[in-house]
Amino acid sequence: MAQVELPNKLYFRIGEVARIVGVKPYVLRYWETEFAVLKPGKTPSRHRLYRRRDVEILLEIRHLLYEEGFTIAGAKKRIKEREKEEPTLPSLPTDYRRELYAIREDLRALHRILCEKPQ
Repeated sequence: MAQVELPNKLYFRIGEVARIVGVKPYVLRYWETEFAVLKPGKTPSRHRLYRRRDVEILLEIRHLLYEEGFTIAGAKKRIKEREKEEPTLPSLPTDYRRELYAIREDLRALHRILCEKPQ
């Protein structure tokens, strides 16, 4: 698979992704319906925002379909197998989770204090 240099960004709009991957935007929307691993976020105005990981998966899907000649079903199977092979992050222990919730509440309290208008 040819290496594509992705811009150093967190999120990409559908037009940018279509240019990077080399397909039309409607193809990307179709692939979203076929591949469960693709779940781009949406802005309040309902525009799709793809993460870097989504773009990497889309490049792999394009490679499997267009260059290796896989069917949609075959590409789904290959992507699913690869996802199983990759190690996932372990879930946080409960004490870490509690600590993170406490930090979040402290940050919210600090935000409220900073947002108060001085008298």
